Amino acid sequence: MKSVEIREKLHHYIETAPEKKVKAIFAMVEEEIEETQDFWQNEAFVAEVQRREDAYLKGKAKTYSLEQSVGRATEAAKKIKAK
Repeated sequence: MKSVEIREKLHHYIETAPEKKVKAIFAMVEEEIEETQDFWQNEAFVAEVQRREDAYLKGKAKTYSLEQSVGRATEAAKKIKAK
C-alpha cells in the first residue's frame, strides 16, 4: 500500500473513530507531533533565521540563482553516484 493510500485511510479512520481510540492514537504520536511543530518555539532556531534574513536584506549573504543551485545540486549528485 502506498503512503498516500495509508494517509487517506488513517485520515478517514481518525475522522470517524470513537473518541477513546482517537485519544489513544494521539498519545502514541504526541511527542513526535510536538517535536515536528516546535521549531518556532526554539529560540536558537528563530535567532538563526533572523540572522540569515538580516544578512540577506543587507546584501551580505552569499546567494545563488536558481540555475546556480540546480548546477551545484547536479554536480553533488554526480559526485555521490561516482563513489
